[in-house]
Amino acid sequence: MQPSAKNTLIQQLQREVLSMQRLKKVSGQNLNIGLWEVEKAFPDQTFPLGAVHEFISNAKEDAAATNGFMAGLVSQLIKRGTAVWVSNKRTLFPPALNVFGIEPERIIFIDLWRQKEVLWAIEEALKCSVLSAVIGELGELSFTESRRLQLAVEQSRVTGFIHRYSSSENVTACVSRWKITPLTSEISDMPGMGFPRWNVQLVKVRNGKPGAWQVEWSEGQFEHIIRQPLSITQIQKRKAG
Repeated sequence: MQPSAKNTLIQQLQREVLSMQRLKKVSGQNLNIGLWEVEKAFPDQTFPLGAVHEFISNAKEDAAATNGFMAGLVSQLIKRGTAVWVSNKRTLFPPALNVFGIEPERIIFIDLWRQKEVLWAIEEALKCSVLSAVIGELGELSFTESRRLQLAVEQSRVTGFIHRYSSSENVTACVSRWKITPLTSEISDMPGMGFPRWNVQLVKVRNGKPGAWQVEWSEGQFEHIIRQPLSITQIQKRKAG
């Protein structure tokens, strides 16, 4: 088989797999999340819509970084729509969403007391096809519970983001699992704080390739950070330190 024919066959099989898994394909006309290198890790090099993505945080600073990164993703989904944010311990300050180009009034915040209520609200929101995205913050998530969420989005085509504050990494039915940790911002000549930066780790992805990247949010979009190689002098200073 010729290489070109082999590549065509592989691409066709990948599309069939995506279709069987009911993952909604992203096209450049309807969504551009700007994470080109990260998107290459997904099957068919597209960010799965109509699916549930899982984020795990182990520390408060990681949770804050994760909320920021998720806000960047959601901003690309709700340009013409509405999202629901469900939590029982919300720490997000809604006006801060303006940093990511999100008008806070486009997010419906639902704050509940018990995790059982949070799970119910997330599942019901994911069934609502008029929503662009649903974000849920909770502690534990069993495989059965995650499967119910995934079944909901397969019907509605809504994209879900589940943020777990937990050290447990049990198996779930989510199509991907992420870990986001903060990086030191680079201060420019202008006064004020630098742009948000994260170490983005895609721990697992269904039929994809996990990996890690360093990403910055600037000028209303994601940018990959290209680290310059250290000079001999810098290496010697680090060793001496």
